[in-house]
Amino acid sequence: MTLIDRVKNIILTPKTEWPVIDREPGDVAYLFTSYVAILAAIPAICGFIGTSIVGISIPGMGTVRMGVASGLVNAIVSYLLTFLTVYVVALIVDALAATFGGRKNFDSALKVTVYSYTPLWLSGIFTLIPGLRFLGLLGLYGLYLLYLGLPVLMKSPQEKSLGYAAAVVVCAIVIGLILGMILGALFSFPRMM
Repeated sequence: MTLIDRVKNIILTPKTEWPVIDREPGDVAYLFTSYVAILAAIPAICGFIGTSIVGISIPGMGTVRMGVASGLVNAIVSYLLTFLTVYVVALIVDALAATFGGRKNFDSALKVTVYSYTPLWLSGIFTLIPGLRFLGLLGLYGLYLLYLGLPVLMKSPQEKSLGYAAAVVVCAIVIGLILGMILGALFSFPRMM
C-alpha cells in the first residue's frame, strides 16, 4: 500500500483501515522509514518556514522571527524527538494493554501509535501561515483514531477503549509538555523584524 493510500484510508475510513493494519507487520524500521520519517517532516519543515522565514505578527510589536540557524536546529531536534515520542508512546500503549483487558504486543502498539499521529503530522502544514495555525486543532482527530484502533490492534474490549485511549493521551501530553519545555528552553530567542 502506498503512503498516500494509507494516509487517505486512515483519515477517511479508519474503521475499515484498522483491520487491514492489524494484519500487517509492525516492524519499527519499516514504520519509521516509510511513514514516520515522511509525515513527521511536514510539521518540522513547515514550522521552520513559519517561524524563521514568515514569522509571527504581534500587534503593536511587529513580526517576530526565530533566527534561521536556531529555527533550523529547532526543526531538526523537533523532527528527531518525534521518533522518540512515537516510540515512548508505543511503549506506554503496550504497557497499559493488560490494564485495559488488551493483549501486550509491541508491534501492534507501535502501529496504533504511528497511524494515530497521522492527523497531527498532516495538520503541521498550517504552521506555515501564522493566521492558520489554529487549524492545527484538526490534529486532534488522532484521538478518535486511537480510540478506534486500540480494540482492533491491542485486542482491548470496546467498553474499555475510552479509558485506555484517555490514559494514553494523558501520558502523551505529559511527554509532549516535557519535550516542549526542553525545546522552548533551547530555542526561545525570537528576533523582531
